This record gives sequence, C-alpha cells and structure tokens, in this order.
Amino acid sequence: MKPPRRSKDPWDAAEAVFRPAAPTIPEAVKKPAIPNAKETVSLRLDQDVLEAFQADGPGWQDRINAALRAAAGL
Repeated sequence: MKPPRRSKDPWDAAEAVFRPAAPTIPEAVKKPAIPNAKETVSLRLDQDVLEAFQADGPGWQDRINAALRAAAGL
C-alpha cells in the first residue's frame, strides 16, 4: 500500500515546510568594554553653565566630565 500523498494534519505539513525557512535571531552580542573609553551622549545644559565651562577655552568637555565625576563621588 502506498503512503498517502498528503499529511493528515495540514498544520503539521505547513510547519514542516516553513520551519526550515524561519530566520534565526542571534542573541545580542555585547562588545567587550574598553577601559576608560568615552561614550558620545547628548546632554542638555543651561546656557550659562555651558558658557562658564567654555570660557576657559579648549578642554571644556573634559572639565565638565571632571565636574560630573566629582559630583558623582567617583
């Protein structure tokens, strides 16, 4: 006797056809942290605060970073 041409359960037949084509989603790969690496962020500051740091010339971003470190107790 020949086997039936179609599966008795159409759901199982559809699963068998489409399962191999389903994309696999890779797990998020976390990049290793680089010690002392800087990260670019957007930060909203009051204009007068920004002008005070910029008044001393170049390096104002480093001075803001140092002030934030001190305020955070780091």
